[in-house]
Amino acid sequence: MPQDATEPASLPRARVSLLLASLGFFLITLDILIVNVALTQISRELGGGTVGQQWVVDGYTLLFAALLLFAGNLSDRVGSKRAFSVGVALFGLTSAACAFAPTIATLIAARAGQGVAAALMLPSSMALIREAFPDPARRARALGTWAVGGAVAAAVGPLLGGILTTLDWRWVFGINIPVCAVMLLLVARIPTSPRRAMPFDWAGQILCFVALSALIYGLIHGGSVGFGSVQVIVPLAVAVTGFVAFVAVEAGVTHPMMPLSLFRPPDMRIALTIGFAFMVGWFGTVFLGSLFLQQHLGVPPLWAGLAFLPSALISVAGNLTSGRMTNRFGPRAPVLVGLTSMVVGLTAMTLTAPLGLPLLTAALIIPVGAGGSLAMPPTTGLVLASVAPELAGTASAVFNTFRQVGGAVAIAVFGALIVDRERFVPGMQVSLTIAAAVLLVAALASLRIQRRGVLTENPTNGRPLLG
Repeated sequence: MPQDATEPASLPRARVSLLLASLGFFLITLDILIVNVALTQISRELGGGTVGQQWVVDGYTLLFAALLLFAGNLSDRVGSKRAFSVGVALFGLTSAACAFAPTIATLIAARAGQGVAAALMLPSSMALIREAFPDPARRARALGTWAVGGAVAAAVGPLLGGILTTLDWRWVFGINIPVCAVMLLLVARIPTSPRRAMPFDWAGQILCFVALSALIYGLIHGGSVGFGSVQVIVPLAVAVTGFVAFVAVEAGVTHPMMPLSLFRPPDMRIALTIGFAFMVGWFGTVFLGSLFLQQHLGVPPLWAGLAFLPSALISVAGNLTSGRMTNRFGPRAPVLVGLTSMVVGLTAMTLTAPLGLPLLTAALIIPVGAGGSLAMPPTTGLVLASVAPELAGTASAVFNTFRQVGGAVAIAVFGALIVDRERFVPGMQVSLTIAAAVLLVAALASLRIQRRGVLTENPTNGRPLLG
């Protein structure tokens, strides 16, 4: 009997590719958030203060964001299977380095290595699915399953971090090692990926890395040494110069890593604004909430992690509701409702922070997480519906880069505002106010969303590309 043309060439191998890609996406997203609940214990054992805690988070996020577009190009050049394998192996090795780190500097360096590995894994995981499922309908369902890995990791990350930190914070990283080992055994079962000669935008990549690194360094250390210090002013000036030069290079090179034409559609610009704002709000909530509960209120890590459980459970329903709302009302309604919910939750947390009530804090995290779960699926659909199909991969990489930059900037700025432990609550209130204001701007921008029914064009079936 001839094989159905809509079937993958080898269904068992295709399923292995899907399993590997989903596990990779799960690990990538998990390690962004799982570490937040462990920061207090890490600081007590290794030192480093608030600046060290910021770099433990941003060491990962910075390298991930800065290298994401480059890694997508590399995946095409060397083959997605090879790029994914290298990424998994590096992720396992750097996770072990994190777990056995003797000093805060060693841990930060290992976290940066994890960020490099994550950048290698994300675009190659999507490419593995594209190769394993040539039929568009099956590929759409496979990408939906892949996206579940990121959504679940985003939901359970803080809770799992609390459970593992109760045992020992090093297990937050050690848990990755056996998973990576299993993935390396499975990757041998999938076929070799094709390679394509893709030119590297070396100038753009170098400028992007330098500008982002200088920006995050300046923001983080501004809180400890003062923003008027030379060692802060210089890197911030380098960041501004680097970003200007980056835009100039991208406008002039033949094969830019971030084509400026992607920014022409209004819906694309709105989606990038929303993605950036969402990460400012959600990363800020997890980072500040974890430290507030543990360092200020003395809540044990397990209970601090459990504070995020109600939000995680309701977020699952939010993802499902978002698709139905988008199909019925278009993307503007769920985006606006979701972002408004985040603004309300953050504003309420700002006003009630001086009360120091853990249960109230847990309750107010719910509208922040639930709002994000409503807003992000249709935002992802906007990204993919705003560009030609052949640019979908690049557009997704640009979108995720903006998201990770938003998260990295949030940790840098908010950490600088709470660096004085005696003024933690006022610093937290200012931080949450900034997050709410950024989200309010994004909500107002969402009123100009033009497209309707974009969810049907979203290959993740309404689930976010990065949780």
